[in-house]
Amino acid sequence: MEFAFTEEQQMIQETAESFLRDNSTSEAIRKAMDTESGYDAELWQRICSELYFQAITIPEAHGGMGLGYVELVAVLEQMGRYLLCAPFYSTVCLATNALLVAGNEQQQATWFAKVLEGATGTLALNNSGKLSADSINVSYKKDGDSYVLNGDYRYVIDGHTADFIVAAAKEEGGDNVALFVLSADSAGLERAWLPTMDQTRKQATLTLTNVTAGTDGLMQENAWDALQKILQLAAIACAAEQMGAAQQVLDLTVEYTKERVQFNRPVASFQAVKHKAADMMLKAEVARSAVYYAACVADDALNGGELADELAEAASVAKAWCSDACFQNAGDAIQLHGGVGFTWEYDVHLYFKRAKATEIFLGNAAWHREQIASLLLDEAG
Repeated sequence: MEFAFTEEQQMIQETAESFLRDNSTSEAIRKAMDTESGYDAELWQRICSELYFQAITIPEAHGGMGLGYVELVAVLEQMGRYLLCAPFYSTVCLATNALLVAGNEQQQATWFAKVLEGATGTLALNNSGKLSADSINVSYKKDGDSYVLNGDYRYVIDGHTADFIVAAAKEEGGDNVALFVLSADSAGLERAWLPTMDQTRKQATLTLTNVTAGTDGLMQENAWDALQKILQLAAIACAAEQMGAAQQVLDLTVEYTKERVQFNRPVASFQAVKHKAADMMLKAEVARSAVYYAACVADDALNGGELADELAEAASVAKAWCSDACFQNAGDAIQLHGGVGFTWEYDVHLYFKRAKATEIFLGNAAWHREQIASLLLDEAG
């Protein structure tokens, strides 16, 4: 496949790069990290009102831009490069995707309108290394025309600040998985910030005690397949951020080694350093190929095309490669920066922590390779 941006896609990427370079600076990132919310509300509103990026994948019928996953990935690559501290991933790549895949027309109309106005959302699921129905600790039971949810979630991205939550729950006494959309102010829903290693993206613990969801809150009752698709789309989006971060730590390292002088010559002139930088570049370039192919597959899958059956494989390939590439590049960047690599004054350690956090999120590389192997065996058998 020969891939190239259209003029419109190139403009979207350049706009994102320019805006984030000016607004997601090292100073802005560190300022947001010191807050419990984890982001600057004014910057988020500027993203929503000036760039309208939260509307990229929302259909035009609901007031969105009606664009595809390639455009979304182009923006996410830049957000990964500049470590944007904002609820964009949780709102667009988790909550909006969930509504696109599993929401009915009324739910989409209601919540998309709020997202377009700047509201934030997320997907509540225990984001452990292995994703399965067994990892869902929230149960639901039918009570008349309503549903009652009990249990807790951990490691929910932006769960303590989101305005609405798409919750995955397992039938009480059974294995069926359902999806619900809940307002953050629902009675019985308690939220608490959960301090984690990656301070650039906040996570939370959610506790549900007899939370009631009406029939308008039920998205799908037999939702395991839909949830799988939502997570595959989210994995591609996460891989896009990892790809951007892998490229940025390479750029930061090259810049630093050109300036750092040892034995009366720039460190970048040493052959061993050149080899390491070349390896980092290879990882970033392969990551780019994997992500943009997966984005093309995602576009086709969302439109019910012929490549829909390839979504799981493409998502796992992208997430597995990018998880390794981002973490290895970040580690190599610290090594090539020498002793200052992990000091607070330099930003490399922030990318290292993001790389480790996203490596585990939605399944690590080993888990995704197992999924690829299983898919290949199914095809062969």
